[in-house]
Amino acid sequence: MRLGTAMLNGHPTLVAAMEDGLVALRSPALPETLLGVLQAGEAALVECARLLALAAQPGSPRLGPARIMAPFLPGKILGVGRNYADHAKEVGGPKLTAPRIFLKPSSSVVGPGAAVRIPPAVTKPDWEAELGVVIGRPAWQVPEGRALDHVAGYTVLNDVSAREFQFDQPLAMTSFAKGLDGFCPMGPWLVTADEVGEPWDLEVTCHLNGEEVQRGNTHDLIFSVPALIAYLSRYMELQPGDVIATGTPAGSGHFRTPPRYLKSGDQLRLEVARIGILEHSIA
Repeated sequence: MRLGTAMLNGHPTLVAAMEDGLVALRSPALPETLLGVLQAGEAALVECARLLALAAQPGSPRLGPARIMAPFLPGKILGVGRNYADHAKEVGGPKLTAPRIFLKPSSSVVGPGAAVRIPPAVTKPDWEAELGVVIGRPAWQVPEGRALDHVAGYTVLNDVSAREFQFDQPLAMTSFAKGLDGFCPMGPWLVTADEVGEPWDLEVTCHLNGEEVQRGNTHDLIFSVPALIAYLSRYMELQPGDVIATGTPAGSGHFRTPPRYLKSGDQLRLEVARIGILEHSIA
């Protein structure tokens, strides 16, 4: 299933994307929001599947044009730095023996089509196309072999970063660099794990103004999706609706020669195979 949120008549509405259009998912047995569905557990996802089966019948109505929002607002967004081998090489530094974790607040989340506002004081805004892993079941002290049982699905996100706070300060302020308002475009869909399959071989790309600037594959992750879930759940309980931003391939602007940063009017197109395309601009 491809689940998300659309603005209909001024009200955020739980929707699903089908090949021939959008359908609203409404049922007395179903929470009104996608976050509510995730928190309600397997029964709510089964109800979504039932409604989609009904919607597949001939003559079932489809929604008209609607503004697609971020799928939901995560409880917490856990980012992973330098998690692709090629990106770790371009950044430099010692080989990581454990994931490098930072936080992005839910206030950084915006949806597809957003115009991300860069604060005037930020001079080095950068892009990072990433696979987002959405937790569907509470995960505490989870072994790696069972970690994927706790995944509801996957999404696409851009880990926008103000590089001056990472690299121009005496002490790096990574979470602040990546946590400014609007610095986490996300969506358009949560694609359920059963539709994506194993997350071992997903191509990740980013185009900036039509030019390909990033291309990588999740088989190059230093710490795999199950390894990240197992590691994080040693220290905190992951909750339904939490998102793990798994890292970005090489090609971000800061590490180019010369460096290249985002500017007003830029258009970004980020894609993860089998999950979807996220497009947004820079205001």
